Amino acid sequence: MAFVVAPTKPIVPFDLLDKIDVRVGTIELVEDVKGSDRMVKLTVDFGDRKRTVLVGMKKERANPKEVEGKQALFVVNLEPRKIMSVDSEAMLFDVGYPDGITPVLAIPEKPVPNGARAG
Repeated sequence: MAFVVAPTKPIVPFDLLDKIDVRVGTIELVEDVKGSDRMVKLTVDFGDRKRTVLVGMKKERANPKEVEGKQALFVVNLEPRKIMSVDSEAMLFDVGYPDGITPVLAIPEKPVPNGARAG
């Protein structure tokens, strides 16, 4: 079956994009979330501090720990969400999940300082 590109979402004002804070962080640790068959807990270094980020990665990868040490893009200015009794302090950007393909990380092409902004 061939990949079908989803329709583009509705147009939004350009200044809306400026409100979303996307930063590079290094995934330092991937831990299991007890009681969940899909969630893992990431410890991510953003340069000025470390944050906890919960992601549904267990069913997407044979070994979620393979992302340890990798840099990726995260939205860092969302309200924290309590997931499985853990506060998740950012959202991982990945590519593919909404399209039904196995997700991959959105990563910088070469190492950059943790906390560097996308945009």
